[in-house]
Order: sequence, then structure tokens, then C-alpha cells
Amino acid sequence: MRMIPASDSSLLVVVGNAISSDLQARVLTLFHTLQARRDSRIRNLHPAYASLLIDFDPLVMTHEEVATLVETVLGNGPSVATDNSEVVEIPVCYDEEFGPDLADVAEHNHISVAEVVELHSSATYYVCFLGFTAGFAYLGGLPDGLHTPRLSTPRRLVAGGSVGIAGSQTGIYPTETPGGWRLIGRTPLRMFDPQAESPTRLQPGDRVHFAAIDRATFERIQRERE
Repeated sequence: MRMIPASDSSLLVVVGNAISSDLQARVLTLFHTLQARRDSRIRNLHPAYASLLIDFDPLVMTHEEVATLVETVLGNGPSVATDNSEVVEIPVCYDEEFGPDLADVAEHNHISVAEVVELHSSATYYVCFLGFTAGFAYLGGLPDGLHTPRLSTPRRLVAGGSVGIAGSQTGIYPTETPGGWRLIGRTPLRMFDPQAESPTRLQPGDRVHFAAIDRATFERIQRERE
């Protein structure tokens, strides 16, 4: 583990240099434990695949004090549960209109479109971190048989709710935005609502399952959310 000053008011805690469930678990353990302490000197915590960026108030805390706090937390072990027992279910319509890259993902992995849907909707994923845009959750746990490179040229506009694949990751675009992930479906749920008490539907450490739905169910859920 390395601790690197990232700015005058932030410290980067690096636990490894790869994308793996073990490293992610270590990051999330540290993230949740520090979060539970509610230390007013810590302004924000930003987890990534194998690191945690700690943003602190430099008027009342130094890099050395943050490092000591991290070492103390790790030495004492986690003070909160980091393995959520509940799984967040996200309905997804794997329709050709919503998933224009379904055929490409199938061809790249030498399987059928039906097998793409079956593989994607049968796995349980975990939220590694939020980034790129508000509410965008990077999900680990994509089956090996679905790993597909991102588009060589990003789309200028991806519809909110679109479910995509990029390399070994999957995720959901919460709002309309440019994007280069391979689109395989869309959820009718609102993934980001700035007016809600909890604006983002998913949080780091959450476990996620995608449930395949047909177009009629998609449209019904979409009507009901309005």
C-alpha cells in the first residue's frame, strides 16, 4: 500500500495496480469505515478500482495526520459491514433499438445475442465507484465471455438509462451524454435524480443484478415513474 499526496488538500491511498475483486474489497472497506467515522476534517472520499482519494481540510489536518488515520483504521479492522446482503435489481430491456451493439458484442465473443442477454442478466455485479458523470456507476463482475472493447469513436449522444459494456466493465448511463461504451439495453428506471434525498440509485459497494424485461414492461415502468 502507498499513500501519495495528490494536492495540498488530498491524499491518494493506493492498494494495488490492477482491477480485481480483492483490491476493490480493500478499497471499499477503507471507504465505508472512514465514511462511518464522520470525521469533520474529511471533506470527501473518492473510491476507485484500486485506490481511495481522501479530500481533507488542510487548515485543520496534514497529509501525515491523514496517513496516520488510515493506518489506524486499517490496523483496527473494519468497523462497519462492507458486504451488503441485499442486491439492487435493475430491470433492463435488451431490445435491438435500446441495444444497438448487441450483435457486435455477440460477434466479438463468438456467441449468440440470446447468450449475451443470458450471461449479462445472470451475473451479480458490484459497484466499484461513481464517476464520469453524476450517478454513473462502474460495475465489476462482468462475465469473461462478455468482455468487449469500447467503441473506437464515441457516440455524440447516449440516452439516459442505456446499459453498456467497455472491456471488463458494465454500467448504466444515468443521463443523456456522449459515450463510447457498447450499448446492449436500457433500463426504464431513473438512475440519477438531483431532487431526490439520495440522488444516485447506486452507491459504492452495492451489489447489482439485471433483470431482463420485454418492451411492454419497459414502457409500463417508464409511465409509472413519471
